[in-house]
Amino acid sequence: DIVDKVLLRDLPSLYGIRDVQELNAFFTTLAYYSGNEVSLDTLSNSSGVEKNLLKKYLDYLEAAYLIRVIHRIDDNARKFQRATFYKIFLTNPSLRSALFSPLQPTDEAIGSMVETAIYAQWFHRDWFTPWYARWSSGRFQGEVDMVGLNEKNLKPSWAVEIKWSNRYFDKPGELKSLLQFCKKNILPSALVTSIDKEGLVKKEGVDLYFYPAAMFAYTIGVNTLKQVYNS
Repeated sequence: DIVDKVLLRDLPSLYGIRDVQELNAFFTTLAYYSGNEVSLDTLSNSSGVEKNLLKKYLDYLEAAYLIRVIHRIDDNARKFQRATFYKIFLTNPSLRSALFSPLQPTDEAIGSMVETAIYAQWFHRDWFTPWYARWSSGRFQGEVDMVGLNEKNLKPSWAVEIKWSNRYFDKPGELKSLLQFCKKNILPSALVTSIDKEGLVKKEGVDLYFYPAAMFAYTIGVNTLKQVYNS
């Protein structure tokens, strides 16, 4: 009902959108692939809609608080002057279940939805801007799911790797991107989510704090409410 009201009535009347079905189809595609990295080129090629119009659609959907566009930094925490790639998240993972069948814990797309659920909790902090890191170094492709930047010096304050798996608790060496990012940016620790594993694992001089994804999402939500209430 929310999607129907916003997409078919509110947005068209506010912004004079003529092709409502095109906008609806575009949002449905974004919902299906929430949490994935995209570019205007790939979105335009897959949808058949020209890039300038897609950019407007993204602005409209973000203004309606249905999606959030998250921008990328590199392994040195530098922003890109020309943002060609970014991640798009639903502001609530239940929107995907409303449009498609609910996911099971073993479905391939569940990892992206876990990431969407955690990002969605941070979106309630209108004073905070999350980032993700991705870079190429020779043949190595690195990525860190979420990074918090210090407002004063724009250096990383913390990093989070969002996983829906327990394997990294026993094999932390496989978190190569996260470890490289932490060492390069002098971060002594990072947080890694899991299914239900919790604890501290030291690897290559970095303290990796493992925390169940559901508990992490809950904790962020509770702390956000406390900050809002106390402000």
